[in-house]
Amino acid sequence: MKIRLTSQLILPMLGAACVLLAWTVVSATIAPDLPSPARTWQESRRYILEPFFKDGEMNQGIGRLAFYSLVRVGKGFVLALAIGTPIGFLLGLSRPFHQSFDPIVQFMRPISPLAWLPLGLVIFQKSEPAAIFTIALCAMWPTVINTAVGVRSISQEYLNVGRVLKLSRSRMLTRIIVPATLPYVFTGYRLSLGLAWLVIVASEMLTGTPGVGGFLWQEYNSLVYAHIILSVLTIGAIGFLLDRLMGLVEARVRVN
Repeated sequence: MKIRLTSQLILPMLGAACVLLAWTVVSATIAPDLPSPARTWQESRRYILEPFFKDGEMNQGIGRLAFYSLVRVGKGFVLALAIGTPIGFLLGLSRPFHQSFDPIVQFMRPISPLAWLPLGLVIFQKSEPAAIFTIALCAMWPTVINTAVGVRSISQEYLNVGRVLKLSRSRMLTRIIVPATLPYVFTGYRLSLGLAWLVIVASEMLTGTPGVGGFLWQEYNSLVYAHIILSVLTIGAIGFLLDRLMGLVEARVRVN
């Protein structure tokens, strides 16, 4: 019990204390323009203690801004899964489909969201659908690739059992292929969610829409460095929580 308490509570707190100490030293010596932890708290505490206040389009509590970003991420993430999952299954199941479209997937996968967003603005003429388009397009690739790998990794013995039982294609898919592939699929979902959260920050910074990324860019232009740090910490905290949430779902799927 003592070892578990040390590893799960004391050691993380010690690590956080070391980061705060280093931050304080850097702000006092190397980078005097960088707010110290105490100054950051003083200048940002209203955004934390009143997380849902609204004094204007961009002057809002950090909770409200995070909610805007999460809604956009949710829409883009669901769209990414809706598109990426069937493409992944097709890549794994059909050799002609794989030979036709795998080169396209590998070509499009490394393209930066900073390149897709302007194209989304050209297509949709509005920042909101352009951001969702960019999130979906950038976040879908881990789902596509992991799903395809999962399908190709299915043991031949499972498939032989299905043939012996004379299962139809639909039953083979629902009874054997999908259950065997789920761990790979959820690993792809977890990676896609992390990418979606990364993309929303860049999208909001470029479009100036209300959200954590838009707030960060506005405060950078206003030279309010404490609020920049608040935004960075918020982005990290939410990304950490989202990853842990998907990790729990993935672990549950693997157990079942």
